[in-house]
Amino acid sequence: MAASSNDSAGTSEERLIDRTDALFLDLDGTVYHGARPIPEAVSALNRARSHVGLKYITNNASRSPSAVAEALQEMGIPVSEDEVLTSAQAGVTLLTSKIPAGSHVIVLGSDSLKDLVSGAGFSVVTSADDQPAAVIQGHATTTGWPQMSEAALAINNGAVYVATNMDTTLPTERGLTVGNGSMIAAITTATGVTPDSAGKPAGDMFTQAAEELHSDRPLAVGDRLNTDIAGGVAAGIPSLMVITGISGHKDLLTADPAERPTYIAADMMALFAPIDWSIPGPKAGWKAELASDGVLQLSSVDGEVSGGLSEESLGGADSSQQARFSDRRSHDALLTAIAAAWEDGAPAVMQVTATDSTAQSVIDTWR
Repeated sequence: MAASSNDSAGTSEERLIDRTDALFLDLDGTVYHGARPIPEAVSALNRARSHVGLKYITNNASRSPSAVAEALQEMGIPVSEDEVLTSAQAGVTLLTSKIPAGSHVIVLGSDSLKDLVSGAGFSVVTSADDQPAAVIQGHATTTGWPQMSEAALAINNGAVYVATNMDTTLPTERGLTVGNGSMIAAITTATGVTPDSAGKPAGDMFTQAAEELHSDRPLAVGDRLNTDIAGGVAAGIPSLMVITGISGHKDLLTADPAERPTYIAADMMALFAPIDWSIPGPKAGWKAELASDGVLQLSSVDGEVSGGLSEESLGGADSSQQARFSDRRSHDALLTAIAAAWEDGAPAVMQVTATDSTAQSVIDTWR
């Protein structure tokens, strides 16, 4: 199965931002890395404010919406508390649909999660002896064996089990640490009960955000296939994956249909580029073929580069122009390869090879 093109790609004047009325934005890996903002994301978001509604949707349940908004403001991104939706908020909304107001609830999580539970009309307790009707679990570094054991006892006695999110890892500047989902796994092992989760990859948060913004053309934006993108797919809305965080080029090639983004970009500035630049499909200058044994071969096409430009026309370009062309060409190679990998009936990609040095130099940059 092959994907190739001899036509000019990216000539459409329509931009990605023109197709949406609201951006549903992941945070870590999409807008920032730990405490470091991603420059292209900050620029894009400041520019996007005048075009579309914004909702920052995070699976991190340890911080309140006001704390998230304050952190973004310190990074140079104007944002109000109302523009933030956390999995803690979504988890409490889910909780209210399962148990009566006034019920006792064990909360494994931050003080802000406990405040949300109390604010929703529930009584926060710490012991299974208090006959809690539910356990809700969100990430907190203070959660340990005593708290988890009380939760397990309550669940084994019939308490409803709700999770804010199921993320197994938590990105930090030092690397990936233990996430809420990993802590949940211990309780699930002890009880045999898997919690209902309100966070991504469930579509609940996206649906709630669309209702709050009265959006009928939202776009989910994130860096992680199995949460951000899967959540968009579950909610039935298009999605943009930016390759600035957890999921990489090779993850895209092997992505399950339920985790495949509509658009793919190196960073969020693609919102203001021609929409063709982000759509998987055959691109000028490249050919990709996936054999029945799962080997995907990528080839460059002599004399062609992105946008229909000839290699000769690049000879007089300055270094910054050359760099932009190089980045664009590399991304077009990825979009071409993905088109072959995602073709209906295609076998799973087991290996990626190059037929020439140009293609190999691109593959070497994929992670």
